[in-house]
Amino acid sequence: MPERERGRIALRLDAPGSIVAAVFFCLSLTPSLLPRSWLIQGIIAGVVTAAGYLTGVILGTALRRSIAWRPRPERRRAIRWVITALVAGMCTASLIAGARDQRHIYALMDLAPPERLGYLGVPVVAAAVFLVFLLTARVLRIAARALSGLLVRWVPALVAEIAAALCVAVLVFSLAEGVLAESLLDAADTSFAAINQETTPGTPPPRSATLSGGPSSLVSWESLGRQGRDFVAGAPGLEELRRFNGRTPVEPIRVYVGLDSAATLRERAALAVRELERTGAFSRKVLCVITTTGTGWVDPQAAAALEFMYNGDTALVAMQYSYLPSWLSFLVDRDRAQAAGRELFQQVYERWSRLPREHRPKLLVFGESLGAFGAESAFTGDQDLRDRTDGALFVGPPDSSVLRRRFVHGRDPGSTEVLPIYRKGETVRFANRPADLAEPSAPWDPPRVVYLQHPSDPIVWWSPRLLFEKPDWLSEPRGADVLPHIRWYPIVTFSQITADLAFALDVPPGHGHNYDGEVVAAWARIAAPEGWTDERTAELTALIQRAHPIGKRYAVGPTAVPTPRP
Repeated sequence: MPERERGRIALRLDAPGSIVAAVFFCLSLTPSLLPRSWLIQGIIAGVVTAAGYLTGVILGTALRRSIAWRPRPERRRAIRWVITALVAGMCTASLIAGARDQRHIYALMDLAPPERLGYLGVPVVAAAVFLVFLLTARVLRIAARALSGLLVRWVPALVAEIAAALCVAVLVFSLAEGVLAESLLDAADTSFAAINQETTPGTPPPRSATLSGGPSSLVSWESLGRQGRDFVAGAPGLEELRRFNGRTPVEPIRVYVGLDSAATLRERAALAVRELERTGAFSRKVLCVITTTGTGWVDPQAAAALEFMYNGDTALVAMQYSYLPSWLSFLVDRDRAQAAGRELFQQVYERWSRLPREHRPKLLVFGESLGAFGAESAFTGDQDLRDRTDGALFVGPPDSSVLRRRFVHGRDPGSTEVLPIYRKGETVRFANRPADLAEPSAPWDPPRVVYLQHPSDPIVWWSPRLLFEKPDWLSEPRGADVLPHIRWYPIVTFSQITADLAFALDVPPGHGHNYDGEVVAAWARIAAPEGWTDERTAELTALIQRAHPIGKRYAVGPTAVPTPRP
């Protein structure tokens, strides 16, 4: 083949690749769990289109090698025009439907709908992203051909082509994993380590001896880390508690051990237990063991809710195991979250179980997001939770949470994956909203275990299995805040839910991964004090949301970026 002709062909798109790419582009516009701006949709569409093009090129190459028939040039041109017209119409229809679906998702989440014309930016952004992938692939192909030209002097042509392609692939993978990924991780590690040493403005060291980092504490203020300092400083004051409960409160106990407080996980857990002993935590009405998120963050509403409910007669204990954000910690050291959840609970439980039964505080467990993943790993099943706790609350647990997955897969016949019923709800109950905990109507004796998960929370539903396996939650009736016609497509759905992860918090309360205002009602169902009422739950929910807000942005604009979250 003349070199000039080869160069001209190299600039053209592969026909089967283009057809499959167009199909993938259209599928990428189908609805997902969360609303997205035209810019984000364009990026997602570009990535998915590139994946479709690669798939089409591979399939087309295999087809050409297995079928000898080729259409004549005039027929080929006619076929090309027909296919072009069909693809253009299909893409146009998909853009219109995609814009309509996005407006419906915005409405489901009580957000102002985006401008219709803004969606015209989607194909422009998608084309730019696709072009970047295409040019990168072409450069790599040129490199592979050049290497193949050298190797063909010593080995057969086919062997040379395969060897050259493998060499280029291994080189790219090695650079991406060994150089680029490692450099990015090192930079992230340095950056987040520096953030961990900072203190949120307006956060003074505590003056109360019942708080870690305060007077006579075994843990220094400096060693707590940023999130630990926020946690202990966020305890409600005596006057706040008195106003809500109308009687003299007890100073809440908050124990926290940071990464710098001790050298190893076991030593940090042991230090936490000694700190609990120092503060008199084992004589309180409630003792709650908390597994933090990646950075060491503790949901301030979940913590304060128990303190207000019990008028400060509580002890909360948490331990930092990382300073990386949860998504990054999940990728590089998720085992550490599980190890921390097990170690802290085990050491606290060992000390707690030595107390006379009549003098033990209620032993509760809490974890949110990656914290739920770590917290539940301390237990082997629902019976173990019954035997060793007085209740547990797991909020927004990832799909990879072992116990949750076991309960979901073992759910009672007729119940759904999005709202499963496990063993008639006798111990473990799932809820999309706290009100769901009233069902089933069967007795729910303490201790009670609750998994709170929104139908639209991508952190709950994301899994690598989405690549090629249709999940039950997309075969059953959809959850209340998910479009009923959302469908599963291989590769595409995985890409969409993966993109949703980055914006899981950028939605109003009650949707996505935003559980703002819901933990009070959940705790009220799990471990309410005697005489507690639904009216008190409503009052406390309003108070908690005002006094301990969780900062989030509820907008999905064209330049939206993920809200920083621990």
